[in-house]
Amino acid sequence: MTMRTIREDAGIIMEECIRAVLPDEPVLKALAGKEFNSGVIVVAIGKAAWNMAKAAKEILGSKVRKGIILTKYGHSKGPVEGFEIIEAGHPIPDENSVFGASRVLDMVSELTTEDQVLFLVSGGGSALFEKPLEGVTLEDIISITNQLLSSGAAIAEINTVRKHLSAVKGGRFACQCGSAAIYAVVLSDVLGDQLDVIASGPAYPDSSTSGEAGDIVVKYKIEINRSGLEALEKETPKIVDNCETVVIGSVTALCEAAARSAQKLGYKPFVLSTSIDGEAKEVGRFFASVAREIKKGKTSEFAPNPPCAIVAGGETIVRLTGSGKGGRNQEVALSAALGIEGLDDVVLFSLGSDGTDGPTDAAGGIVDGQTAKRIRSQSILPEAYLNGNNSYDALKASGDLIFTGATGTNVNDVMVLLCR
Repeated sequence: MTMRTIREDAGIIMEECIRAVLPDEPVLKALAGKEFNSGVIVVAIGKAAWNMAKAAKEILGSKVRKGIILTKYGHSKGPVEGFEIIEAGHPIPDENSVFGASRVLDMVSELTTEDQVLFLVSGGGSALFEKPLEGVTLEDIISITNQLLSSGAAIAEINTVRKHLSAVKGGRFACQCGSAAIYAVVLSDVLGDQLDVIASGPAYPDSSTSGEAGDIVVKYKIEINRSGLEALEKETPKIVDNCETVVIGSVTALCEAAARSAQKLGYKPFVLSTSIDGEAKEVGRFFASVAREIKKGKTSEFAPNPPCAIVAGGETIVRLTGSGKGGRNQEVALSAALGIEGLDDVVLFSLGSDGTDGPTDAAGGIVDGQTAKRIRSQSILPEAYLNGNNSYDALKASGDLIFTGATGTNVNDVMVLLCR
């Protein structure tokens, strides 16, 4: 029998951990036993919106009066009976983001205490579901979002600013539903499952303040006009009493699934962290240093003897210093490739669970001890491409990009280092 290669093992782990966090079954479990009237309004936002709405329709059937799915371009998988499907921009909102939000607000504008709203939320909702606050334009939000994304700001900081510029974020959507009862089913893509950060918390009381939003603008030197500054001064709701929320999935489940898969394949797994949030280049260097220690035989609790699998999850950040193309997972992988150069039987992959990494068509990168050599064979200096934030083209040259397409889920990123 032919032995699998270590890269083939990595491919199996990728497939199995993503399959384990698809939202379909968790949505069914969250709705089973829950009492709904006939005539439920269903609003699904985020990258996993289609899968979540499809599952909800399966269990609720004719009880769905009407529904809207608001998701990223390319993430819809066809019609769902009773639902209007709108695709919009991510990570930068566009006109469809505003159009979709307007359609949702029209649908909930005259609800009463007799009505129920099923709110299906997943990551990406911050960009996909948007209505600028009065005095703020879509162009303002696009400019500010672009600046924040390139500044290296953490997602909680970015969303703090976005909440204070929006009429539907930071608990404001719940207020738009009047006295209707909202049941929110949330797929978390935020470290610590912070409900007021996931999709910018449309139906959850906001813990951030106007003052904090202003401090973030100053901290990252964000250019913002007078109307934007005035909007930031308007406080978001601190009490939301018409919404019940349940979280159905997170990066912890993603990492646990990766560890189980690795163990089945004969690797001793160790989940290092489910809250990795450093700079992508540094995280890649760290994983490379762990690999070198393992290959030297310097083992420890979190770096056991090979064959072993070191698993981590979270969301790194990229500080843009160049004008290249890539994403945080690709940057982790390229950085690690430089650190593991020349090592045998070592593979690292870094993967976005939603199937998209940054503004690219790749989900991440998978690298080994020969990746850097393959890049150089194409007359490319991997160090220069890393410094120029051009991880996509570097990994494309070596054949080390991961392509999954839209997965139908979104629970942060997973990084796995395999050594044998």
